[in-house]
Amino acid sequence: MIYLDHAATTPLDPRVLDAMMPWLTEHWGNPSSLHAAGRRARAAVEDVRERVAAFIGARPGEIVFGSGGSESDGLCLLGTAAARAGRGRHVLTTPIEHHAVLHCAERLARDGFDVEYLPVDAEGFVSPEALAARLRNDTILVSVMHANNEIGTIQPIAELGARCAERDVPFHTDAVQSLGELPIDVRAAHISLLAASAHKIHGPKGVGFAYVRTGLRPEPRILGGSQERGRRAGTENVAGIVGLGAAVALLEQERASRTEHCRQLRDRLIAGLLSIEGAWLNGPRGERLANNVNVSFDHVSGENLLVLLDGEGIAVSTGSACSSGATDPSHVLLALGGARDRAHGSLRLTVGKDNTEAEIDLAIDALRRASKQLRDLAPRSPARVGETT
Repeated sequence: MIYLDHAATTPLDPRVLDAMMPWLTEHWGNPSSLHAAGRRARAAVEDVRERVAAFIGARPGEIVFGSGGSESDGLCLLGTAAARAGRGRHVLTTPIEHHAVLHCAERLARDGFDVEYLPVDAEGFVSPEALAARLRNDTILVSVMHANNEIGTIQPIAELGARCAERDVPFHTDAVQSLGELPIDVRAAHISLLAASAHKIHGPKGVGFAYVRTGLRPEPRILGGSQERGRRAGTENVAGIVGLGAAVALLEQERASRTEHCRQLRDRLIAGLLSIEGAWLNGPRGERLANNVNVSFDHVSGENLLVLLDGEGIAVSTGSACSSGATDPSHVLLALGGARDRAHGSLRLTVGKDNTEAEIDLAIDALRRASKQLRDLAPRSPARVGETT
């Protein structure tokens, strides 16, 4: 199989699995227990907390372990809005967020918060000036993702964070896609809240973390015990957390080389795909994640392309993996002002550290054949396109 869907999930690195195995087989203590087995598990969790905190420029006490990016987004948005509702009810976000954020925004709107969506340009960028102009005295939270999961747009996160800091408004960013690709310093970028997930960086599924700046106290979303300093109940997933720490440790050593490798493959893929008739690149050429390519094909369904490529052993996506079962066009591409038919014809290909140039060339050739096959079957004459009855 040629796997080009790393934005959906990444293969578990064998070195990460090796680090996890003792905690799956030999060391099963509960980190909240006071006996030796529990203390050993607690030490492992706290070691990873320190590593993750250092990796993003945070303090260990500001890291909250949980089940992944979606849970962390929920804690940061719903929890912070609930905790700060007495100060105001205005929340700012964007229309191109991951659904983990958008569905939280919808919930807040149903609960009586005034949720406003910042405009984005044709490449998906949020203007710091536009953000500053929409901050109000009753704004209690701003959420803008670091890098878009569908089109790879990298936001000017430090500038956006600075605008929020000037008005003392907490700034949240979903960093699920960016953690493995871009350096993050939460203090330098004025980030107050952040969400990340292990399985996007060659770690295990089912574990991630939230960064919650000292002084913020989001109301917990999961109740029960007093784990994670009362911010997230439930026995910690020790093996998963150890796997997250191992994945971060490997990132510390290899991110620069991984990023450059992916950037070269990405550019090779873009050049090859744009040589295909009717192909369009979605998102920017620069300020784009090194592993991300999103293209649309005129008169071709992205879902049909995916099926044909899957038949040849090539794994890609039609957009966000979390909505891949939906038939609606990409909400991200529609928010950029794209036509619905082009949004329907979009395909996302995301490369990883183990892909090769030979695989990229095979994927380009397969897409060239598949798009031609589907284009030849599509009615395109002026008399039929847009025809009404």
